Amino acid sequence: MGLVMKLEFAAIRRKTEFSPNHELNDLLIINQTADYLRSLGAVINFYDEDDINAEIIKENLIFSMVQGPTGISQLLKLIQSKKDPPLIINSPESVFACYRTNMLFMLPNGGIPIPKTLLVSTNIVMNGEISQFNSDRLWVKRGDVHAIRKEDVISIQSNHEQLKNTLKDFRDRQIGKVVLQEHVTGDTVKFYAVRETDFFYWYHTDNKFTNVFSESKLKEIANASAEILGLYVYGGDAIIGSGGEIIIIDINDWPSFAPIRNLASEYIAKLLYSKAKEYVMR
Repeated sequence: MGLVMKLEFAAIRRKTEFSPNHELNDLLIINQTADYLRSLGAVINFYDEDDINAEIIKENLIFSMVQGPTGISQLLKLIQSKKDPPLIINSPESVFACYRTNMLFMLPNGGIPIPKTLLVSTNIVMNGEISQFNSDRLWVKRGDVHAIRKEDVISIQSNHEQLKNTLKDFRDRQIGKVVLQEHVTGDTVKFYAVRETDFFYWYHTDNKFTNVFSESKLKEIANASAEILGLYVYGGDAIIGSGGEIIIIDINDWPSFAPIRNLASEYIAKLLYSKAKEYVMR
């Protein structure tokens, strides 16, 4: 008879501060993933993002929705504290890579098409920054974590006065760096995926279909983006241009998968179980 493997996981919930308008959905996807892992025979112990330290989390198999800078830092310390580095999906390094100050420069360096992007300090003295863009609209996005309030990602007209006032608003909220991104005209699609599996789901956010494009190409670009950032469980947004060109505007580490949560949780759990078996059998 074969050896039955009993895998014990730590599951770390996302702090609600980093789940704006998705608190319940984020909780449901991690709970359903845990339920499916239990059906495979695994043991799951839940922790919160504020609980992370080596004294509390003893498990070496971890699946994590941590997104905040403190949580990422604590996970990195947890890794360093263990003689045998734990398996963590998504890893804290990959989550940090998704911060816009990192992601929007790592992706084009890896050949991923994104809109023209400029990282600026909110203390900047305006000096021709807008002249670098060709569109009459710009997106201004906080440079660190994904949006945690609606003011963290806003669209403005391409003029110095609006940009100056917008930078002041971010600065007043203690946000030191923002990303300026050129507006790209086209259809917006949202996608969800689990790397190293067949799971890939996308939909138009405005329920319209105007620009024909290659779904396989979208999957290829999304997967390449995840590999560059080091993600396994991810989602994102893309613009489809009039000629079918695909431009990535965002990649998210472990989104809520709300439109397709039941199926996604199975694929995530199977990936985690497979990676965990590889880890313990090294």
